[in-house]
This record gives sequence, structure tokens and C-alpha cells, in this order.
Amino acid sequence: MTEPIFPDLPVHVIGAGLAGSEATWQIVHRGIPVILHEMRPGTTSPAHKTEYFAELVCSNSFRAGNVENAVGLLKEEMRRLDSLIMKAADANQVPAGGALAVDRELFAKAVTTFIREHPLVTVVEEEVTEPESLEGIVIFASGPLTSPALSEAIQRIIKAEYLHFFDAAAPIVEGDSLNYDIIYRASRYDKGEAAYLNCPFYTKEEYLAFYEALKAAETAEIKDFEHNVFEGCMPIEEMAYRGEDTMRFGPLKPIGLRDPRNGKEAYAVVQLRQDNAAGTLYNLVGFQTHLKWPEQKRVFRMIPGLENAEFVRYGVMHKNTYLNSPKLLNADFRLRTNPRFFFAGQMTGVEGYVESAASGLMTGIQVVCALKGLPPVEFPDITAMGALAHYISNPAVTDFQPMNVNYGIMPALEKRVRKRRFRNELLSRRALDAFAQVIARCSELDCR
Repeated sequence: MTEPIFPDLPVHVIGAGLAGSEATWQIVHRGIPVILHEMRPGTTSPAHKTEYFAELVCSNSFRAGNVENAVGLLKEEMRRLDSLIMKAADANQVPAGGALAVDRELFAKAVTTFIREHPLVTVVEEEVTEPESLEGIVIFASGPLTSPALSEAIQRIIKAEYLHFFDAAAPIVEGDSLNYDIIYRASRYDKGEAAYLNCPFYTKEEYLAFYEALKAAETAEIKDFEHNVFEGCMPIEEMAYRGEDTMRFGPLKPIGLRDPRNGKEAYAVVQLRQDNAAGTLYNLVGFQTHLKWPEQKRVFRMIPGLENAEFVRYGVMHKNTYLNSPKLLNADFRLRTNPRFFFAGQMTGVEGYVESAASGLMTGIQVVCALKGLPPVEFPDITAMGALAHYISNPAVTDFQPMNVNYGIMPALEKRVRKRRFRNELLSRRALDAFAQVIARCSELDCR
């Protein structure tokens, strides 16, 4: 046991996104009150559109579902620790083949209801500009779109500069406006249900016409850091600038997507993923963009089957902000220079919905440990959650960049396994075996 810090004060969580909502849940369902500060709807960001907590501003996909995939493993670890985000995602799934995708509005409503109706949560709708004045433990989970005033305050606290990159969101179209004489339903290699709509460029000529129009289209003005774009969210026009075939080896890859009506394989294929439970909305997979809105309508309607598409949301480009976490944070997501400040979510340098929520989950648990005077829970680096915590806190990392969870950041197996599938199965099994000790340790924190 160590001396508890601020055991008689509520915890302050700044930001009700995926990480903030998950951190809040992990704390309050262990009997500890939380004051949750959320600036919306009074003050909004360039990407948010609703007043709901945990709003998904880009894709509606939580990515691969099977535990032999690193993000699927991460989701399973979260489920085993009673994750609110996973509970809401599982309850509001939409068809997505082997992936976990959700109806974004129903998902956000579910998270909001869980949080707002919990008796130990006090929601304060305000923009926090002076977090130093909040008493007790503070979790910063304001996300990559942290407001300028709060960013300045965090810079005062950490006494260091932020790093920056740009992120992009894909457009969403109405399902009724699509041409199903051209579009066909299939999943790659017939894996899982036929959950994706596929828009085929059957000839090289029609693909090149689209490619040239995309390169020539007018983009929205980017004030700073224009070329500092995270590779995992590369705008589609940026891919086009890189070469004629870049898109065909990326989101427009046709391999494994034969048209079941005629057996033909196209030269390139644009995939659409269902975005809501009713199946009325679809997003363009991999089409993050910062083209101007009229240009998006003009150019994306050149995609076969989208010639009359109605856009309910255009793609947007926005600045994401993250910390140089290996220089600032411990593996328990606590600021090294001030033990009452914790950070969670994408601002720590984890990239992706699931990773952000996982960091919020770990941060919430570690805050409970601090309040009870217990040592932090150790998440072994052979687990998906532990690998993320180690990555963002490893001081040996010199060129820190945002990172999705992947098996490459976990320690290798003792014996080399050549086949990737078998290797991933062994890594997953090893992780879940080790995760049993995390579950046992976290059960000690319950006081309900």
C-alpha cells in the first residue's frame, strides 16, 4: 500500500469522447464519483455534429472482429474488463463482414445514456480552460481536437510542445441514391457475410479518368502542417498524388471482389460500408479527404454506381493533436512531473477508436488504484492493452508517431513461426492467458 492521493475528492474527467466515457465508467462503477466536463453542445469542434458522448467522427468501424487480429484481441481484452464502449458497440452492430461496425447514432446514444444516468456521474457542460484550478485527480481525455484554450493550459502543465498531424473523415451517402444495376454486394474473398457494396471500375480507362479528376480537384485550405498526415488516415487525393496505382494497391484494391452476377473482376473497386442499423447510409471506405465539398460531389459521382449519389456528410480535414508521450507519461498514463494529472485517448498517441477507448479503460483503472493507495495494475506487454501502454510510455522511443495496436509492438514469440496465421493465433492465446492476471488484479478494486 502507498498513500492514497485525493481519496475524498471526486475525479475530474475532461472530455466525453470514447476515452473519457470509458474512463468515467471504469471509475464510477467501482463506487467513485466523477465530474465529467464536456464542452459540447455549447462549444463544438470542426468534426463533431451531435451532442452525444463518444460520437464517431470518422468511420463507423471498430475494425476486425476476430481475436487473431491485434485489434480484435484488444476488443476481447476490453470486454473482459466490462468495457462500456464495447458493450455499446456490440449492442448496436451493423453488417460489416468480419469487422465490427456500428450504427453511429445508436451507439453514441447508448454510451450517453449509460453515463448520464449513472448516479455517481455529474456532467458539467462547459469548456475547461484552467484545469489547474480543478481539485484532485484530473484525466485529460479531450481528444485530438482539444480546444485552443485547453491546449494552451496543457502546454503550461506539461512544459513541453505538442506534436501535430492532420486526420480526415470519409463522406457518407444515402443508400437509396445508389445505382444497384452497377453496384454489387460482396465481401473480399467471400469472407464473412456479403456486407460491403462494391462499385467496380471495369476498365483501366474509366479508372484513369477518375484518377486524373481526383488529382486535379480543388482542396480546402490547410493552414499548417499540410504534409504531416498520419499514414493510416491518408486522404484519397494524397494517394492519387503518389502515383497511378497507389489507390489500386490500397482502398480500391480489386483482388478477391469478383462480381457474383457475372464472375468478373474489375480493374479497381470502391467499397461502401453500411453506416447505420437501418441500412440507409453508407460510407466510402478509405475515402478520407479534404477536397472542397462541391469537388467531392463532382469527382466522387464519377465512381460507378454513385453518379446520382446524395451526400449526407462530406469528408472533412481537421487537425489532430497528440503528446510526445514517451517523454511525459508513465505506463499508467500519469504525467511524470505531476501525479494528479492523467491523460487518455488519442492525445496520448494511440490511434483509432478501439485504442482510444482502451487507453481510457486503463487510465480509469489506474486512477482507482491511486485513490485507494494501491500500486498501478500491470498490463503485461504481451497483451494488446499492455503493448499500447508500453509503446506510449517507452522513453527509448525517439521518433514518436501515433500507432494503431498491432502485433509488431508486442514481444516476439520465443520460437519463430513462419505462417502468419499460426503466429497470430499463438500471440493471441499468449495474450489472453496473461490477461487472466490483469482480471484478477482488477477484481481487487471493486467496492460495489
